[in-house]
Amino acid sequence: MAYEIDVLIAYAEADNHPTEFQQGWVEDFKKFLELVLIQVVGNKPNILLKSEHDELAGADMSKVATFMPVLSHSYLASPKCMGYLEDFVQSAGKEANSRIFKVLKRPLLVDEQPPVLSNQIGYELFNINVGTGETEDYTNFFTFEAERGFWMKMVDLAYDIQKGLLDLNTKSVKSEIKSIYSNKSVYLAETGHDLVIQRNIIKRELQRHGYRVLPDHILPSEVQRLKKVVIDQLEECNYSIHLIGNSYGGIPEGSDKSIVDLQNQFSAEKSARVKDKTKFARLIWIAPRLDYANERQLAFIEGIKRDISSTEGAEILQTPLEDFKNIIREQLIEKRLDIQLVKREVMDDQAGQNVYIVHDKMDSKPVNKLKTYLEKAGYNVLTPTFEGQLLDLRQHHINNLRELDAAIIYQGGVNDQWVRMKLLDLLKAPGFGRNKPIKGKAIISEKKQQIDLKTFGNQEITLIDRQETKALEKELKVFLEELNETSK
Repeated sequence: MAYEIDVLIAYAEADNHPTEFQQGWVEDFKKFLELVLIQVVGNKPNILLKSEHDELAGADMSKVATFMPVLSHSYLASPKCMGYLEDFVQSAGKEANSRIFKVLKRPLLVDEQPPVLSNQIGYELFNINVGTGETEDYTNFFTFEAERGFWMKMVDLAYDIQKGLLDLNTKSVKSEIKSIYSNKSVYLAETGHDLVIQRNIIKRELQRHGYRVLPDHILPSEVQRLKKVVIDQLEECNYSIHLIGNSYGGIPEGSDKSIVDLQNQFSAEKSARVKDKTKFARLIWIAPRLDYANERQLAFIEGIKRDISSTEGAEILQTPLEDFKNIIREQLIEKRLDIQLVKREVMDDQAGQNVYIVHDKMDSKPVNKLKTYLEKAGYNVLTPTFEGQLLDLRQHHINNLRELDAAIIYQGGVNDQWVRMKLLDLLKAPGFGRNKPIKGKAIISEKKQQIDLKTFGNQEITLIDRQETKALEKELKVFLEELNETSK
């Protein structure tokens, strides 16, 4: 069936209040979603907005591919908004669950949500103020907090929509994908709050290589129901991956153990039952630094290391996260099934390497010397653009994140928060469509006091002092030599 509307966004008018960009919140959300979808899908999707005050005439639900309710208490209180949802469910029939993507503009308990949405993973596009605990809107979408929260979830949402549209509209491509990739499933365990972003990055990379990643719905909050769901989904999987950091994770009702702990337990139990160990493998990563872990989390980690039953059939690594990701690539991503990616990587290696100099407009002059130095050394230099609309500037930045081999962040007149925001972009780069690891990351700083990189401890970042020219050239030369070694 042909669908005229790729995404129908339904919302309550109360949620479309003006933002810093002088449009409604939902209107800005639509623009940003369109921007990310263009990056992911490769062409401009047809996205339609419908508020409770709009008539649905001209928008036949049978012509709508995916439906996106912007959930809030205002949405739930609107008969029109709820009517849109009911009409789509009736039109889509059995496919409705896989074609609805719920966006949460405000926190809503599962029991408050319509039954058709209650077990779906939602995309929470609100901010919780760390100081007050209050829920806030992202009114400025280009702050450090928005980069970490809003944009990562937008990338997740875009990839899920892409998969939904692919399933609906390209059956021939879907068949081709099945013939190229093995039909394997991976259980990527839910994590504590500190590793949510990293879990999403790994999830996207696995999905791009043909893996089905579970759980694909919200895990139940009651322990017996959770146990049934996790065990059932583990039975479908050939691998389970567990990321364990500083956070112990939420504790479901009726249990004294966290969801992170329970998933590891159920996975170990499956491994003990499986006689042929080639049929089910487990990978457990433990953060090298546990500075913020409480006593219970430390006891849980110590138990994993000591208890043979909890590590049944598992490979445990307490290494930098990038090293762990490389192990996942080696063990799970079968190159013989990914012919197109291999060809593209070979072509990339034959060409000059791309070095992205990330800098602010105020630092353009000193960056020009660095750019000339790199170009003479045989590198293709990528730089940001400062002309055009905000969305255009970000799109250019995302394109560079996808194409770079190495990145140099230049800190001249900008503050440490700006640098952290750009480091976070590098962390999120796989979510924008990268298909290979970043070979090198460096910060060149003119500041006397160097930035504290503790929050980015899992990334290997070279700090280069800009104070003295000779020292700069020497350290830069070492960085480039290491980059060349990595490329061999």
